[in-house]
Order: sequence, then C-alpha cells, then structure tokens
Amino acid sequence: MIRVKKISRPKEMTLSERVYLLEIAKGLSVTINHFISNLLNPRKIPTIDYPDVKRPVPARFRGRHRLTKREDGNPKCVACMCCPTICPALCITIEAGEHPDPKIEKYPIRFDIDMLRCVFCGLCVEACPVDAIRMDTGWYTMPEKSRDDLVYDIEMLLSD
Repeated sequence: MIRVKKISRPKEMTLSERVYLLEIAKGLSVTINHFISNLLNPRKIPTIDYPDVKRPVPARFRGRHRLTKREDGNPKCVACMCCPTICPALCITIEAGEHPDPKIEKYPIRFDIDMLRCVFCGLCVEACPVDAIRMDTGWYTMPEKSRDDLVYDIEMLLSD
C-alpha cells in the first residue's frame, strides 16, 4: 500500500510580501547603519587610502633586497657565490673580481638580481656569511614600466 502524505500549500502572499518592501527596508537599514557607524568612527573603517597611506610592515617581512656597505662605502659582499648557489629561482648573478686591497680577497664586479624571477624566499640572506645582503627595506611594491627596470644592479642594491 502506498502512503500519501498531504502537504499544505503555502498561503498566498500578501501585497507587502509580493513587492518586497519590508525586505528592501531591512537591507537599507543595514546599509545606513554601516554608513553612520563609519562616519562616526572612521578609525574602524577597514580600508586605507593606498598609496598615500601604507600598511605597517611586520618586523620579519621580506621585502626588496639591498646590499650592505663597508665603512669605506664599498659593498660588503665578498663574492663567495653562496647566494646564487642557494637561490631556487636562479635570479642572482654575480661576477667576482680581485680587490686591489690585499686584505679583501674578492668583490663583486657585477651583482644583479632579477626581481621578476625572485620568489622572496630569503635563502640568499640566510646563506650569506658576511651579512652582505638583506631583505629589510620594507618595500613591497615594485611597479616599473619595463622588464629591464626590474633587474636590479649593484648601484641600485647599494642605494638603500
């Protein structure tokens, strides 16, 4: 025997339910409440006026690279090739040269970082034995007009 379950049909909608006036008023009240609360408490607004206002950078943030300098202004790098060796993106290019000072064995004639290939892993910073490369500039936006401008040379890396 087949059981038949009777289901009551919804009753017909009233006029206010058909034109959704009540629901429109509820939606508008939510929007107006947000608008007034943001007007009265502008510090709680989650958006910022970027690029005029930048978010604070955390202390451990890995931003754009920079090379550190010796006291005489020369790069601290000794061209040991640890950073290009450990770089998983192969974005660091170094050409070593003999330094005129006999106390310093080598120095980089050319030190390029291709920022289009860099994955900001920070392994180059960890591998450097003389603390010559750092990623503590706090820069995270690098808009440029051409790809060539995103290959940073030694002068660019020493400028920060």
